[in-house]
Amino acid sequence: MADRAVQAAAIRRRIRIPLRLADGYSTTATVVSFTGLTDAQQHVALELGRPGTVRPPLVRLHSECLTGDVFGSQRCDCGPQLREAVERITDRGGYLLYLRQEGRGIGLYDKLDAYALQDRGLDTYDANLALGHRADERDYTSAAQMLHALGANRIALLSNNPDKVAQLGRLGITIARQVPTALHLTETNAAYLATKARGGHDLLLRSLDRAAGPAGPAGPAGPGASQASGQRNQADGRCRPAHPRPVADCARPASRPGPQVPPDPGDSATHCGSC
Repeated sequence: MADRAVQAAAIRRRIRIPLRLADGYSTTATVVSFTGLTDAQQHVALELGRPGTVRPPLVRLHSECLTGDVFGSQRCDCGPQLREAVERITDRGGYLLYLRQEGRGIGLYDKLDAYALQDRGLDTYDANLALGHRADERDYTSAAQMLHALGANRIALLSNNPDKVAQLGRLGITIARQVPTALHLTETNAAYLATKARGGHDLLLRSLDRAAGPAGPAGPAGPGASQASGQRNQADGRCRPAHPRPVADCARPASRPGPQVPPDPGDSATHCGSC
């Protein structure tokens, strides 16, 4: 049951667009815009496959990441997750909600400032805190409005993030099941993924545990899944271990004090690859 009523939004326009992704994968999406969204942002939904023929439809809430989605940044796994979601939702039938929430809601410029702090030793959450933000400022009220307007009140959610499940549930969306994404693990994003896992992404934590097991790196199969060659630490010790500790031991409460920012080491800094 929803904890609070959600203001109704309405579909503004539907337009079909053929898609061809960087690796040659192609499909057709119906792009849907909306009116009445509470944050007044220009979020869109991509209807993929035939969502009207499946129950529940597969849904991905994807927060905008200019550096990863467009330019292929290796500091995160956003681009590969977007690529994976397009194909998996096309195959199943459902919706990809592309949300204008750059940098977990702090905006592009502040995200770049957070990168600079990460290069000085902070992780992706602590960098946001040091800038005066919460670790994650995303609110999914508009996403719930979009789903209600699409008639998708009961969904399968493609996500490792329990906060998305919790927020959507409070906003009247029934999560029939949570579907984990593939593990897009590389040497450059290993510390970032480990930080997300420690922050409460329990499905991601399990994938990283499997990848670090005796059989060698492996993750859930999925389109665009990266093949990891192992999780190594940087020699100077600035990077967190790629293999995360149990979430219960190190999930950070939202109200904890902001971190101390280390001095800028200049050009000699070893980049950690977290965003």
